[in-house]
Amino acid sequence: MNHNPKRRSFLKKTATAAGAMIVHASAVRSSRANSKIQLGVIGCGGRGFFIGKKMYDNVGGDIQLVAAHDYFSDRLERFQNLFDMPSNRCFTGLNGYQQILQSDVDGVIITSPPYFHPQHTEDAVNAGKHIWLCKPVAVDVPGSLSIQESGRKAQGKTTLLVDFQSRNSPYYVEAVRRVREGAIGEIVCGQAFNHFPCGGLLPTEGMSRTAALLRNWGTNPILSGDVIVEQAVHAMDIANWLVGSHPTKAFGTGGLKARLNAGENWDHFIVTYWYGDGPKVDLNCAQFTRGYEDLGARMYGKLGVADTHYRALDWGVGPITITGDNAWKGTDHDNTWDIGVDNNCRDFVQSIRSGEFINHADYAAESTLTSILGREAAYREDIVTWDELIRENKKLDAGLI
Repeated sequence: MNHNPKRRSFLKKTATAAGAMIVHASAVRSSRANSKIQLGVIGCGGRGFFIGKKMYDNVGGDIQLVAAHDYFSDRLERFQNLFDMPSNRCFTGLNGYQQILQSDVDGVIITSPPYFHPQHTEDAVNAGKHIWLCKPVAVDVPGSLSIQESGRKAQGKTTLLVDFQSRNSPYYVEAVRRVREGAIGEIVCGQAFNHFPCGGLLPTEGMSRTAALLRNWGTNPILSGDVIVEQAVHAMDIANWLVGSHPTKAFGTGGLKARLNAGENWDHFIVTYWYGDGPKVDLNCAQFTRGYEDLGARMYGKLGVADTHYRALDWGVGPITITGDNAWKGTDHDNTWDIGVDNNCRDFVQSIRSGEFINHADYAAESTLTSILGREAAYREDIVTWDELIRENKKLDAGLI
């Protein structure tokens, strides 16, 4: 979710702060001696900086970033300088990440554009590396199914953690537990919401077609999956988690009306999801709003309502709470953005240290497929079933060279 100017500013601030506490290259070279977990980073944009900073903040005594890859040399150079990384372990180009996987790193942090996630994950699993993977895990059905297959290969051998922050935020965990135990009764219907502003386009003058596309991947519907996949996957993951399953069909609409100078992604989606004979959930997704930001899901049951909002320190509205017959106060403000990542960092290291390997591939792929289902239904302005979506197995190809 890197389109919000406020959050881009926040990333810049945290990245700057990180420079004061990053260990030096001498420590990188001696990481085997002090038994630190050696990690490579695939994708050195805003999210790569943010996760690198978070790793050092939370588990800096246990990890060391020792290698990095990005298509763009300027981003790679900034990353290298910030994290004091040796230049001979920094790689550019589309396939430079392979050199990290061929090295002796213990694991990789995959913060590349979503289009690349399935291939990067498959290659990392085949190389026997632990994986921290950002959402969404794919942009199409073949990619999502590939993630599930990679999860099966990694099961019991290495960690494959997908960084959905709500899944590791205690108030969210407690809310879902109470819903599953019947606090709101049978769920009748629900709402999912994802409302944010958008950023502009970065300059691409003089660049090749591939470089220009990658520079602005977040505004490209193939590289990002469109906003409903790249951002609203958070909301649909929360909805699936609360309901306890994935939808069986969807009807959608949407378009590009307000954000006419910032790429090809649609700026709004409205999708109705059917969960079999269970609840119907509507998603309202927008990426053009001014002065209002929100993300989460609300479920209406026969006994009450679960109202859950993903927040950060400087954006988002609403609590995580349950009202009705089995009311639970929860919290007025859950800083999900930081809390979930912090806990994921700790769990990632603990899983590697303990040998109790984490594997999020299945549910993360299902949540991604849920967003893809909504996108395809909206593009067609028609009903599309889950089985039809899987059977079509439509692959997106950006034609990168």
